[in-house]
Amino acid sequence: MGPIGDSYAAHGSPEHEAYEHHLGVFEQVIAPACEKYEITAVRADGIAHAGDINEQICRHVIESDLVIADVSGGNPNVMYELGLRHVTGKPTIHIGEAGQLPFDIASIRMIRYQRARSLLAGARREIECALEAGLRDGFELLTPARVLRGLQAVDGPSSSPEGSGSAVEAADDDAPGLLDGFVVIDDGLDEMIADTLAITKTVETIGALSDQSNTEMLDLSQANAPASARLAAVSRFAESLGAPARELNTVAEAFQGRMAALDSGVRAALGLIEMTPPDERGEGVKKFLHQLVTLDDAAQVGLSQIASFGESAGGMARLSRHLRKPVQDISAAVERMNHAISRMGDWADKARVLMRGTAE
Repeated sequence: MGPIGDSYAAHGSPEHEAYEHHLGVFEQVIAPACEKYEITAVRADGIAHAGDINEQICRHVIESDLVIADVSGGNPNVMYELGLRHVTGKPTIHIGEAGQLPFDIASIRMIRYQRARSLLAGARREIECALEAGLRDGFELLTPARVLRGLQAVDGPSSSPEGSGSAVEAADDDAPGLLDGFVVIDDGLDEMIADTLAITKTVETIGALSDQSNTEMLDLSQANAPASARLAAVSRFAESLGAPARELNTVAEAFQGRMAALDSGVRAALGLIEMTPPDERGEGVKKFLHQLVTLDDAAQVGLSQIASFGESAGGMARLSRHLRKPVQDISAAVERMNHAISRMGDWADKARVLMRGTAE
């Protein structure tokens, strides 16, 4: 699986050039390497059977004995399919064009290629070596934990039936399975909920400090206090605001990081749930879906509170230079939360749809 491009696009267009390039990688690198070991390589546009193409792709991603994934450019469809594949724990070989590799899967071993024909030949040989080692010794297990948290993959042998010439699922009794992957996601979601509560608590602290400062400034104004007195009050406010503002930005950064790490795994899990009949999903799935909705609800409350500080941040910074650093931390936290929660809303929307199906 990998980027395909558009064969019907105008010649010379970026879409058609992408089609030609990735077709060349498949025909010159991937297919010959697989053919050497009697493995049939299939691209999405080469599926011969009639039917729903999206369902066919998902089934190939989940059921195929082996997947070679070209992650060049971090194509969203490819990354979604890759997350779906990683949840299965089945063998996956990762390749990508040098300089076009997504940063968030940097911990995964990658075969890099360049567009020059001689260098493509080198990539083909590397894939052949990976196939030979995997068929002989067993493919390295790639679990959701490695994708979601950047952990090292669990070492364990996989086996292939004698004479089959194809890779099969690992038989290691200690290898994590699908439920283990869900536990990893659950743990990450629990940590995100804790982050949300910490953000809410810190926002309340900042709000209380702001109220105190506003009251003090009003009193000074009514008393016609000199500017130096008001500046001293602002300086005290800035000093008291510094620690919670830094804390807010730190927790928001952690929240955003967990979101980015969990995103592909959660989307893959939701894809698997969608493919599972509602009456077979079980209580664990219901809990998982409810957790996504609860997390989104809590985060939306925290975001609405923190956004009010973001709106007034510019005015605060203009009031005194002492407030600039706390305001920068608060503004950065608002931006981080906005970016993260937009993804979370997608999770929750999908979870709500699946929850309705489960309830029925």
